Amino acid sequence: MKPLVIIPARGGSKGIPHKNIKLLGGKPLICYAIDAARKFTSDENICVSTDDDAIIKVVEDYGLNVPFKRPDYLASDNAGTNGVLLHALEFYEQKGNYYDVVVLLQATSPFRRAEDVIEAVKLYDDSIDMVTSVMPAKCNPYYDGFEDNAEGLLTISKGDGTIERRQDAPQVWQQNGAVYVINPVQLKVKGLAGMTKIRKYVMDELHSVDLDNMLDWKIAEIMLEEKLVEI
Repeated sequence: MKPLVIIPARGGSKGIPHKNIKLLGGKPLICYAIDAARKFTSDENICVSTDDDAIIKVVEDYGLNVPFKRPDYLASDNAGTNGVLLHALEFYEQKGNYYDVVVLLQATSPFRRAEDVIEAVKLYDDSIDMVTSVMPAKCNPYYDGFEDNAEGLLTISKGDGTIERRQDAPQVWQQNGAVYVINPVQLKVKGLAGMTKIRKYVMDELHSVDLDNMLDWKIAEIMLEEKLVEI
């Protein structure tokens, strides 16, 4: 199976300024994703998609060629991941390089391990749309997840509201953003939002850390300092 690993890294970041190249544990954040990808495949199958010259320099100084600079229309606040993936895939296909699977690794999941990528890919076959990494959900719609009803009052999201202990609620999962193993044919046909045939790869909470704001970043720094994760 020939994979194309895509690591999106937009220059504009508001929650954590310049987060993709900000040092975490002495290493630029994006390099954690590159390291995981390199333990899974060779450099010619790894694509960092970025619009930012500073990110390009950091990545190329790390020894990985950046094959193109992402166009501005795919680097705005409104640009979605789907378009970024299709753009990268088309770039390679126009050069005659066709891939059996697209592996999306977001730079904001620094504690994702190479083994997580490898094991998630093992779960994939072309009869499904995607494998996605998940962790046990912090909020359970059968127990402590609520919605507003027509009167503006809280009502349980699922079930009849009679479950009194979390342990008795059905297991639910949330995507952690670490690994996506995507069928390239279905990516073109359905797009990410239209995918329904999805398998899960379960990760623990520690390795599922996703950096969205400075509080997340401080927690990640403490985790590294206290050696709570091994990567």
